[in-house]
Amino acid sequence: MKKIILPLLLILAIGILAAVESAPSEVVGYVKYDCVAGLNLIALPMDAGYTMASDFAAAYPGAMDAMSYWDNATQSWVTAVDWGYWEGDFAVTPGSVMMISALAPFGAFSIGDLPAANASYALVAGLNTLMVPLNRSNITMAGDVGTEIGTLDAISGWDNATQSWATAVDWGYWEGDFPVSIGYPLMASSLSATTWPVRSAQGLFKTSISK
Repeated sequence: MKKIILPLLLILAIGILAAVESAPSEVVGYVKYDCVAGLNLIALPMDAGYTMASDFAAAYPGAMDAMSYWDNATQSWVTAVDWGYWEGDFAVTPGSVMMISALAPFGAFSIGDLPAANASYALVAGLNTLMVPLNRSNITMAGDVGTEIGTLDAISGWDNATQSWATAVDWGYWEGDFPVSIGYPLMASSLSATTWPVRSAQGLFKTSISK
């Protein structure tokens, strides 16, 4: 009996150690945005440690000449321009959405740790940028976002090929609806102020967005 118990205890001990050693300390992943020469709407879903737009640009030297974010308060784009330094540099956080002006095609990655909490957006009456949250793989169409928020009359994605907005409009159904996925950046027209969404997230994932 002792001869049987001892090997079983050793196997159990080794199994416990292996489980501890293999447990990930952090959840990581990436989202890739396939950018073209021209304007591209991207987001920063992962926590890559960026605090300024110039931190993101530093990962792609010479790839872009301008970066912009949408200011809800002024309903206009605020732009940082590369003059050898980023004039008008602005703060970013996980979940930030940016319009970047690329000089040539390249893959823009948001890679790093999963944020402690999913991005949440305080929408105003008017235009707002937002991103499909990382824990919302159930959202597959732009109209899903519009229906869930409940205050939108239109929602748009940037079409790299045509360099213009592709828009879905709420007529009781979402005319012009288009596919989206986690990390997908959008411009939403809201009829009133609201917040969307407030949810926690965790998981390991990879996704690529081409528009």
